[in-house]
Amino acid sequence: MTSTLVRRHRPHPSWSHPADPGTRTRDWAEIQERMLVPLYEAVYERLDVGAGTRLLGLGCGSGLGLLMAATRGAAVCGTDTDPTRLELARERLTAAGASAGGAPPARLGLGAPDSAWVREAAEAAADARATAGFTVVTAFAPLPALGTAPGAAMAAAVSALTAATALTERGGAVVLAGWGPPERCATSSVLRVGARLADPMCAPARWRPCGRDDLERLAERAGLRPDGSGRVACPFGYADLDSAVRGLLSTGLFDAAERATDPPQVAKEIAEALHPHQRSDGTVWMPNVFRYLIARV
Repeated sequence: MTSTLVRRHRPHPSWSHPADPGTRTRDWAEIQERMLVPLYEAVYERLDVGAGTRLLGLGCGSGLGLLMAATRGAAVCGTDTDPTRLELARERLTAAGASAGGAPPARLGLGAPDSAWVREAAEAAADARATAGFTVVTAFAPLPALGTAPGAAMAAAVSALTAATALTERGGAVVLAGWGPPERCATSSVLRVGARLADPMCAPARWRPCGRDDLERLAERAGLRPDGSGRVACPFGYADLDSAVRGLLSTGLFDAAERATDPPQVAKEIAEALHPHQRSDGTVWMPNVFRYLIARV
């Protein structure tokens, strides 16, 4: 899977200067988000997402996952803490609804999943038999290792899942996603650059994107019952080095490194870490495996 929305060669790399949030959002939507399509498809197929599904997307980003679920007939609702991504998601989903000749197929809101608009959406999603609540909740944004993530970040993740669970019908599915084993994720070597720059005292050799049982432990903390898991190949493919750096920076996984050091330096070191993955034709290809967990309310 390669990016086709950026030019192959630029006289000056676009990442040589810090990007504004709008630029990062466009890079996410045009370059990076599509890398997770195999994950979305595998989960939707396994849960038979379609007409009758009421789906809440936590961290829905610019809305591609919601759009794919809506295309399958699901009623979707999304929440995100990034206003620029959420606005783009609203534009995409509104356009999809208009092209289908109906109302926008989603409700979107900024902030935590326990906000009033989500509760209203959950009530509106109830079917004729008055079974309130969502039937599927997704948290597709790859989770970091519990042992390496800040305590506040993990507490926020547990809080969000707990709030979403309260809006989900009994027996509903909650999907968590994370990186697979480091040896099967070529991008791990690049992510270690961000970890090192964010905290020079960390040991990159021991850093890992996600632990073996982290998804299960997080589900249990949120009061959920694990009910199956799977692995999906999600290769990261880019048209050139420039688009690869832009796409990776758009994930937010290097934000801490940019705050701790210098944005151009972060971009430079990412580019250097990507060289082993650059092919003779200039494209960048990194095979990855993502893992997902299905838990039940």
